Amino acid sequence: MEKKEIKFNEETMALVNNMISRYPEGKHKSALLPILHLAQAEFDGWLSPEVMDYVASILSIQKIEVYEVASFYSMYNLQPVGNCLLEVCRTSSCWLRGANEIVEHIEKKLGIKEGETTADGMFTLKTVECLGSCGTAPMMMCGAQFHENLNFQKVDTIIEKLKADGKRKTYLDEVVVNHY
Repeated sequence: MEKKEIKFNEETMALVNNMISRYPEGKHKSALLPILHLAQAEFDGWLSPEVMDYVASILSIQKIEVYEVASFYSMYNLQPVGNCLLEVCRTSSCWLRGANEIVEHIEKKLGIKEGETTADGMFTLKTVECLGSCGTAPMMMCGAQFHENLNFQKVDTIIEKLKADGKRKTYLDEVVVNHY
């Protein structure tokens, strides 16, 4: 099996260089969070050790510095995930308004448990801490898209639309390139 080269495409590398240029020499590590988002989006939705090593080399920082950050934040995936990562909020407001039942419904519909990926690689189910949409609980996120005021019917519709689209969803789906 041929090993895929870990290297940003030209457009992504231009974004990375733009981010790095915002910080004085010796402070480039400040660009780590957004660069990890770009890396995760470009390299199949997760951060392998090789991808994290590549990011460390770009920023001229120690590999462990990247590992510490990537393992701290739940928005970074350290294992492969499906094309559509369904992140269901499980904190107070969402829990009180039925998030646990939403998770159970998704598990039954997709035939997986929380933390698992469907056999076809399309969906991964993950529960997360507050996504900041308490007034419209329960909610989940897939890529950059928030799905709020969930009920079983809405969840079914969302899953069917995601299946029909068939594309990987990332946090960067709705980011305008010039934003970075």
